[in-house]
Amino acid sequence: MFSLSRLFGDSRSKRNQNSSLKHPAMDLSPLTDAMAAGSYVKIADICDNLMLQASAEGINFQNDWPYAIHLLAHIYNGDINSARFLWKSIPVAVKESQPEVIAVWNIGQKLWTKDYAAVYQALSAFNWSSQIQPFVTAFSGHLSLIAMLSYLRLLFVPNQLIV
Repeated sequence: MFSLSRLFGDSRSKRNQNSSLKHPAMDLSPLTDAMAAGSYVKIADICDNLMLQASAEGINFQNDWPYAIHLLAHIYNGDINSARFLWKSIPVAVKESQPEVIAVWNIGQKLWTKDYAAVYQALSAFNWSSQIQPFVTAFSGHLSLIAMLSYLRLLFVPNQLIV
């Protein structure tokens, strides 16, 4: 399981005071604030930017990155392509050791093939960690809203194909 504070240090401090450390602490408050506030639409961009920042600062983050949250954020935003590219960049060791990452990717795969019944099954079949559970619950509600809007669109525009 990942730990944001272990990965980037204490997010309350601007920089790690010990100058002998190779990797200064990063400010994760945008991610933790977005998660706490339920601002899930913002999380993909926040994670993308933090990943770029970690790479630019030479932080070896690959084994501790919150991939499940990052993947779900892209899926939540309907950006399956970005989720797919992120999935391809995840180290095999992470995929093998973090079943939650695989469970999120399973949701992405079901959405990719438009198997919506399987999406709901995948959402309820996994025992999600407390760190991601509120996000998964919000995604499930978000997905239900999208399905309802698609159905209503069929009622009012019956000759258009819904994709």
